[in-house]
Amino acid sequence: MNINCERLAQVFTAMCTIDSPSGKEAKLARFLKDLFAQEFPEADIIEDDSANTTGSDSNNLVIHFPGNLSGEPIFFNCHLDTVEPSRGVAVVREGTRFSSAGETILGGDDKAGIAILIESIRAIKEAGTPHLPFDLVFTTCEEIGLRGAKALDLSLLRAKEGYALDSSGVDLLIIGAPAANHFHFTITGAAAHAGLHPERGINAIQLAARCLADLPLGRLDEESTANIGRITGGTATNIIPENVLVEGEVRSHSPEKLTTFSQQIKDTVQATIDSWTPNSGAQLGAGVRPRLDFHLTQEYPAMHIDRNASVLQRVGKAAAHLQREIRYERAGGGSDANIFTGKGLQTAIIGIGMDHVHSTEESIDLCDMERTTELVITILTTQN
Repeated sequence: MNINCERLAQVFTAMCTIDSPSGKEAKLARFLKDLFAQEFPEADIIEDDSANTTGSDSNNLVIHFPGNLSGEPIFFNCHLDTVEPSRGVAVVREGTRFSSAGETILGGDDKAGIAILIESIRAIKEAGTPHLPFDLVFTTCEEIGLRGAKALDLSLLRAKEGYALDSSGVDLLIIGAPAANHFHFTITGAAAHAGLHPERGINAIQLAARCLADLPLGRLDEESTANIGRITGGTATNIIPENVLVEGEVRSHSPEKLTTFSQQIKDTVQATIDSWTPNSGAQLGAGVRPRLDFHLTQEYPAMHIDRNASVLQRVGKAAAHLQREIRYERAGGGSDANIFTGKGLQTAIIGIGMDHVHSTEESIDLCDMERTTELVITILTTQN
């Protein structure tokens, strides 16, 4: 089966130049709806009403393709959104490698995955090769909390298992990803003029620094991490800050460890606030002391797929047909696959070759995209 690499490159670069930061995916969604409607009239294009929940200017897209090969339908998932800076992308091509001009990300995460799916379907149609029935699932707001996947009406999918094209590496299958908890806490101190009456203040930022100094952060063990990502507080340099907001996350492949480490962070912060004592010479009113407001929420569940699962066996069969080896690994990040698997749709993640994602150094090689396209085609055209 002939894969048209230049056509693959063309649709990829065209999509990279379409602005689609999280929450602003409508232009890319329209591009895809027009492309599939024009080239694949047999496909059924469906939009859900997820924009009402996600806040995006676009809904999720689900596209049904009928099959002429017996077997259960499968699905492929990519997300429409990109991280910032992603507006006004200028694609630079050197040989077979694509990057941005340097002021923005490239957008291979996840437009390379979408381009691979488009070329796979084009090549299958041109060759007239029988294929399984399949669904395409294009989600919004993946990069800001997997919002599109969380809001997706799963009754729109015919398939009960599938693949997310959303990882670095090639000939790689991600079969495990951690669960994550998001936490944020506010420390309330007491405001005062920093030059005239510092004795009347309680510096919330200083208290936050004491809390953070005692927190377990970074790699906690071989399957768990924790991070503080945002600190916001204060109004002016001449005012002792009354409030500070701290935001962070905990991840682990073990639900038990996730609970333990999350509670440890909360307890550590609470202990620091409880042990506060006023400075010598403080002029605070009776009962005035710092307060803590701590909130912990689940961001997404863990994703673990058994090596004997049919969703992995199908890839193994395709790889054997292509005479290549597939690596099976666990990842450190979450994706739509966490949400789908958590809702009963087993979803493995296929590596598509993108490199240095979420940075202006992002790049991807056309040869890796072609190699993944071969794998997707073989998965679709191999009977269960």
